[in-house]
Amino acid sequence: MPSTLLSRRDLDFLLHDWLRVSQLVERPRYAEHSRETFDDALDLAERVATEQFAPHNRAADLAEPTFDGQRVRLIPQVRAALESFAETGLLTAGLDASIGGLQLPHAVAAACFTWFQAANVSTSAYPFLTLGNANLLLAHGTAEQVDTYVRPMLEGRFFGTMCLSEPHAGSSLADITTRAEPQPDGTYRLFGTKMWISGGDHELAENIVHLVLARIPGGPPGVKGISLFIVPKVLVGPDGSLGDRNDVVLVGLNHKMGFRGTTNTLLSFGDGGHTPAGRSGAVGHLVGPPHQGLAQMFHMMNEARIGVGAGATALGYTGYLKSLAYARERPQGRPVDAKDPGTPQVPIIDHPDVRRMLLAQKSYVEGALALVLYCARLLDEEKTAPAEADRERAHLLLDVLTPITKSWPSQWCLTANDLAIQVLGGAGYTRDHDVEQHYRDNRLNPIHEGTHGVQALDLLGRKMTMHNGVGLTLLTSTIRETVARAGQAGGEAAGLADRLAGAVERVVAVTRRLWADGDPVLALANASVYLEAVGHVVIAWMWLEQVLALPPEGSGDAFHAGKRQAARYFFRVELPRTGPQFDLLDSRDRTTLDMRADWF
Repeated sequence: MPSTLLSRRDLDFLLHDWLRVSQLVERPRYAEHSRETFDDALDLAERVATEQFAPHNRAADLAEPTFDGQRVRLIPQVRAALESFAETGLLTAGLDASIGGLQLPHAVAAACFTWFQAANVSTSAYPFLTLGNANLLLAHGTAEQVDTYVRPMLEGRFFGTMCLSEPHAGSSLADITTRAEPQPDGTYRLFGTKMWISGGDHELAENIVHLVLARIPGGPPGVKGISLFIVPKVLVGPDGSLGDRNDVVLVGLNHKMGFRGTTNTLLSFGDGGHTPAGRSGAVGHLVGPPHQGLAQMFHMMNEARIGVGAGATALGYTGYLKSLAYARERPQGRPVDAKDPGTPQVPIIDHPDVRRMLLAQKSYVEGALALVLYCARLLDEEKTAPAEADRERAHLLLDVLTPITKSWPSQWCLTANDLAIQVLGGAGYTRDHDVEQHYRDNRLNPIHEGTHGVQALDLLGRKMTMHNGVGLTLLTSTIRETVARAGQAGGEAAGLADRLAGAVERVVAVTRRLWADGDPVLALANASVYLEAVGHVVIAWMWLEQVLALPPEGSGDAFHAGKRQAARYFFRVELPRTGPQFDLLDSRDRTTLDMRADWF
């Protein structure tokens, strides 16, 4: 039976037929690999995700973590699954061999991890955060910090977190107040509170490595005065041995509507709950230069944002496949032109409205998966392209696409989950089927790692305008290259290209119109509308790319025909949504700005 987690056929199409990842083995970094090793890694990921992660997805949701004032308890299957995951080596799939990595292309590594996100997003959150933590320290930490903290994380003995937000600050990191006081031995003592810390406490590993944003007294105000610190739950000696319990205390667990198997915590640093070396204060180690913490943390945040988009995609995808399987098997009703009530009922997939909902889901989740893997392929270009200009171009394009890759799947793959529930009808709303949990789990992602509003401000306020509009020019010129290839291909692809070309021109014109007088308040008032519209244009681009990778119409099989029909759906039903949105943006509408708080 085909998996209802992800479609391996789709992954193979995207990686091999479209992104041509096998060509990467011609580059020195990937010379030891082949298509066979890529496929073996995907096979392994599917097997372990199916056998070790998926079976306890519902159990972890029903029996969420508990805290008795001393210990956090999770169901035992979580630890067993994470130990199995560590044994595969897939945590280090994309990392250098010198650090123990498999040195797979990032596109292949991303595809592998998506299996685990689809199988059990809450359990996969622990290695997800750990890898991001490790990658940040590999980029900005010292050799000693890498040996002390990164290597145990990559072995699965330590886990990692990111500690940014505080109860009073939320997303406004300029307002954090956690302080880091310098000590004579070169360490720091941290004092403050961090909120919404995923994976902040548990007993799944020997240690937890917190990456904490804090202020060194006397530093600049605002974000320019933020520094980054390693604060382990348990202190680590020079020989790697575990020592005293650090002064990091779990105040309580947050109870969420989804992602319930991932501990989400309120942490106190330096309140005297523990006294390393006989006194209060959480011992921390500065990462990189002082006052550069936010820039360093963005290394992990940007990786996490794309990872959140991947997780949202995975949840939407598995919900789609499960609702598709249900629709094939569930008999109900008869065709509208059936006159004899004695005829057998038909599977609900035979009803046009059910096919509409399935086709919408397919267009969302397969488009989103293409975008996630395209971004991973850009990371491969950024790291390994022979020409420096190509590496710089990939870096900039990835930068522009990051807020879209985070937010578009978080919105529209959640919509896919909503449709999956609708396909199942009343059954979809019960806990007898997975689709209601997938919706609850996915509802976090529009908030996770920066809300839609934050991503919209980033896209329109920074990425599209940086360096006098280089980001806008690069994105639109790259899409136009696809449009040109589709025009040369002729036939239906050329027709789709004409529609996309018009949408791209509107992106350019509207962006310039919004910034015509340089007023950021007016320009950004409808930034979320802009993010949604540009996101739809980008996904249409992803669908046109997939159409160009298909065999000629009539020469493929049902898989290829389904791809082509999903592309038609997105261009005919979804892309036209952007017209009224661009009209609103072009008018520089002030409705939201002019609404006074006392009118609500």
